[in-house]
Amino acid sequence: MSSSRYAIIGCGMMGREHMRNIALVPEAELVAIADPDKASRDHAQKLAASLNQEVALYSDMQGMLADARPDALIIAAPNHTHFGILQSVMPRALPILVEKPLCTTVEHAEEIARLARDYPALFWVGLEYRYMPPVTRFVDRVHAGEPGNPRMMYIREHRFPFLPKVGDWNRFNRNTGGTLVEKCCHFFDLMRHTLRDEPVRIFASGAQDVNHLDEQYGGEVPDILDNALVTVEFAGGARAVLDLCMFAEGAEQQEEIYVLGEKGRLDVTIPAADVTWSPRDRSGPQVEHVDTPANALSAGDHHGATYFQLQHFQRALIEGLPPQVSAIDGLRSVQMGAAAQQSIATGQPVELDFSEEGGLGA
Repeated sequence: MSSSRYAIIGCGMMGREHMRNIALVPEAELVAIADPDKASRDHAQKLAASLNQEVALYSDMQGMLADARPDALIIAAPNHTHFGILQSVMPRALPILVEKPLCTTVEHAEEIARLARDYPALFWVGLEYRYMPPVTRFVDRVHAGEPGNPRMMYIREHRFPFLPKVGDWNRFNRNTGGTLVEKCCHFFDLMRHTLRDEPVRIFASGAQDVNHLDEQYGGEVPDILDNALVTVEFAGGARAVLDLCMFAEGAEQQEEIYVLGEKGRLDVTIPAADVTWSPRDRSGPQVEHVDTPANALSAGDHHGATYFQLQHFQRALIEGLPPQVSAIDGLRSVQMGAAAQQSIATGQPVELDFSEEGGLGA
């Protein structure tokens, strides 16, 4: 197989981002989309026409799968629907790329990770921040030992509030798993991926101080956090901090990430796309700018990450390679986010032990 026929479940903002990126990959063809929301299907139909994609649109995913018989499936539906969708489609043994978070609860994520253990096809979790070209370069340099043995890691995201979604599902913890699951699973995955280690303890402080307090949906005020500080201790002794603020639209850099070791400090900034090396001998700073192709930048809101992730997924699909982001990676990111949410709720640190069956191994 040198080319692949894709179907997408969910054609909201993220589903349409996948549509634009599939159009950039010559070996990928989008053939079908399923979404129960007519307005979303209408938006997708207009986008497909602009991209010269001949796509069949369905309100029902099972009807779509029966008719279209795709080679691979992308799940970009609302977070709280992932578990049910995956339970329904995994018996078909199709290659799957499921958007983050894998599920909104630890229990559901554990169940999907169990099913994925013996899954006969490719199963990939869309934690695409790994694939932003500047972040990929930053991680490669950390793994090459440039800063030395990583002892500290810091991730700062200062950004805009959550965007409107169909049915306003993202305004409530019950649908998202909480902000630190919904939004920050990307960053917990980056911590594990960069440090190549597992977390053992999480302590967090956060609140809903500014955003969405003047909104009501069905008489309910949203309950999602809009700022938090999370400290993560890793088994090898490294510590990582997440600094999240979602009322910081005016910040110049949306993401700033750095690692410190005994040799110095390595930084990456988005959208500046600069990787900066600051050695302890004060011979720096030395700045490397990492370009991202303009078509990949314009195809989505993740600094080209969705495009490069799709390239790797497509290669794995064609060559029979294992996933680069597994169900266990998806589970860990949910476990870490849920632990941070729990720490905020209780005011206590949360211990993590993945040696037990519930953690599905290290």
